[in-house]
Amino acid sequence: MARKKRDYYDVLGVSRDASETEIKRTFRELARRYHPDVNAADEGERFREINEAYAVLSDKDARQRYDRWGHADDGAGGFSAVVDAAQEIINDMFRRRRGKQKGKDARYTLEVTFEEAAFGVSKTIQLAATEGRPARELTIVVPPGVKDGTVKKLQGEGEPGKGGAAAGDLHVHIRVADHATFRRDGHDVRSEQSLTFSQAALGAVIDVPTLDGEVKMKVPEGTQPGAVFRIRGRGIPHAAGKTAPRGDHLVTVQLVVPTELSARQRELIEELGRTSGEDRPLVVRKGLIDRVRALLDE
Repeated sequence: MARKKRDYYDVLGVSRDASETEIKRTFRELARRYHPDVNAADEGERFREINEAYAVLSDKDARQRYDRWGHADDGAGGFSAVVDAAQEIINDMFRRRRGKQKGKDARYTLEVTFEEAAFGVSKTIQLAATEGRPARELTIVVPPGVKDGTVKKLQGEGEPGKGGAAAGDLHVHIRVADHATFRRDGHDVRSEQSLTFSQAALGAVIDVPTLDGEVKMKVPEGTQPGAVFRIRGRGIPHAAGKTAPRGDHLVTVQLVVPTELSARQRELIEELGRTSGEDRPLVVRKGLIDRVRALLDE
């Protein structure tokens, strides 16, 4: 006794008022899952059932007959030709798919300077010829504020596909070169600045290198080693454009202690020491300050 056929709508898992688009989408998903080439354990029975249900429900006239009369045999319903045609379409789809192979992804390391990473840059790279693709040039746009290790994906710029399949992608890994002076801290830039004893003790206006060139920075008298000064708006841009907000430049000052002193310099420093008490603040006469300033700046 032949097994009773299941309701075609139940086979596809759609409602009776499902649209043609919904039926087609559901059928494709089920066909991929249960095709014998993919699901050999099913032995094709489930796939044939899905295929038959779609062949009927995707045909307007056949669907109307089915909705009215239900299942019909080959002679009464005339479904077999429709089913066979749908089967051949699916088989052809899988044959074409097996012959296609997407191209492999490729990798390229692009090095930029600290300044280029901060403000953005466009770089032209040369890619060598590969099988099926000649040598070519590509322009890589590096946005302002890019971080070391950022990866940009260029779709379709990898190795060519086979059988008409799509090419792979090109993954550009951005490497930011180290800077001799600057160090990045988020959107801020950090650097160190050396001060002489007289500059730290008496105060000074010094030139500080930044991403925008040298700027003047005031050092107040009595500045201690390790003090950090903030130059606002001289750091890494948050976005492209001249009006985009920027981080700050943070300057850590270090005291330079002289290693060689003349006899006169030693005499003045010793005199400065004698005016200082171990248990009271440093007291320096104005005349001595002026002489120390003159000698140490020589």
